[in-house]
Amino acid sequence: MSAAGRVAHPVVGVDGRTVMVTGAAGNLGRAVVAAFTAAGAHVVAVDVDAAALERAFPGDDRRRVAVDLLDRDAVESAFAGTEVAALVALAGGFDMGPPVHETPLAQWDALSDMNVRTLLNAAHAVVPGMIARGGGRIVTVGANAAAKGVAGMGAYCASKSATMRLTEAMSMELREQGINVNGVLPSIIDTPVNREAMPDADPGRWVTPAALAQVVLFLASEAAAPVHGALLPVTGLS
Repeated sequence: MSAAGRVAHPVVGVDGRTVMVTGAAGNLGRAVVAAFTAAGAHVVAVDVDAAALERAFPGDDRRRVAVDLLDRDAVESAFAGTEVAALVALAGGFDMGPPVHETPLAQWDALSDMNVRTLLNAAHAVVPGMIARGGGRIVTVGANAAAKGVAGMGAYCASKSATMRLTEAMSMELREQGINVNGVLPSIIDTPVNREAMPDADPGRWVTPAALAQVVLFLASEAAAPVHGALLPVTGLS
């Protein structure tokens, strides 16, 4: 078969390369780690909670890193020496709230920390190495709901919108250096927490963590090499 006819392995992370997943101990994180591991990647599972990491990946030989992603110096130290081929930045959070004019500053800060600063600090730690090696992948998680403002979700929508704009900005800044930056925009993810919070809803219309993980896997793959700055809605039937 000619070189032009060969099909490249679709996953960044084969041949000893490393995929770093933040928020790895969560429902989506576990699914993403499983998907990349099954595809042959060496996964670095990152989370703030060491005990949660141990529970999520008991006796696993993949590398586990417990670090507070809000501590830039600690993140830089924890990631030092790791040649990251792909950063999958899942760390984040959701919270409903009162109207914008009544939202406490602490809630604005908390959601901005979870959804924006965690991404900024992880990117700060891994992008210089990607530039030095001539390429890489970054996949972020925005929110389909953050395409516009939603009542009772002002702080959440603002923080996820910031994540989405940062994804686009990094894509424009890094594409010429061989780094693809893209994001997924899920709607409601089928997790135990969401099922408990919405007992009358039909979870069959939601997005499963495993299905969303496959979209993340695609964006971190060679198949997505021409894709830059995309924000892909992953909404199921919801």
